[in-house]
Amino acid sequence: MKRIFGVAFISVLVDQLIKQLVIRHYEFAHSVDIIPNFFRITYLKNTGAAFSVLMGNQLFLIFVTLGFLSLIYFFFIKGQKLNKLEMYLYGFLIGGALSNLIDRIHYNYVIDYLDFNIGDYNYPVFNFADICIVISIIGLIVLNVRGNSNGN
Repeated sequence: MKRIFGVAFISVLVDQLIKQLVIRHYEFAHSVDIIPNFFRITYLKNTGAAFSVLMGNQLFLIFVTLGFLSLIYFFFIKGQKLNKLEMYLYGFLIGGALSNLIDRIHYNYVIDYLDFNIGDYNYPVFNFADICIVISIIGLIVLNVRGNSNGN
């Protein structure tokens, strides 16, 4: 359990530090090329969820996040015998969700800053917390499918 909360704490810390650097050093809605035609830092304020879904519904998104965190803890972590990888994945999941929750409560929006072009497609701007959430969910799904296919 300590490992999960340690990973979550580090994930929150890293994301919040990056967000503070972005707020202090970048102009809102202005992009700075890091790798031309591929990667930029673009400081945006997202009042919605992923891909700006549910824009302007901060209170609802706060409660959804709190419910999600409670479900994860009570159904998937509490009383479970987790291996190290599962602990890290749950730590990243909780950390990412908490960091974006902190933004929603403190700013009334989530700070996004990672902006990628893949070919002609400009991918929606996101943040480190989002990376933690997506990687952890993919990892947990893969572990679950692999475990089920092995008869576990």
